[in-house]
Amino acid sequence: MAKKKNSEVTSKRAASAASKVLSNPKSSKAAKTAAASALTQRPNKKKKK
Repeated sequence: MAKKKNSEVTSKRAASAASKVLSNPKSSKAAKTAAASALTQRPNKKKKK
């Protein structure tokens, strides 16, 4: 069965906030799980040649 492509994309601002949550050692497990989920929906950075 083919997997559907996820068209949801996290905004740059939300991804930045999620990154701060993940780097904060005092963040709760639930907050880190939500932040990680948001970052997985962020498109990959394309490397310049």
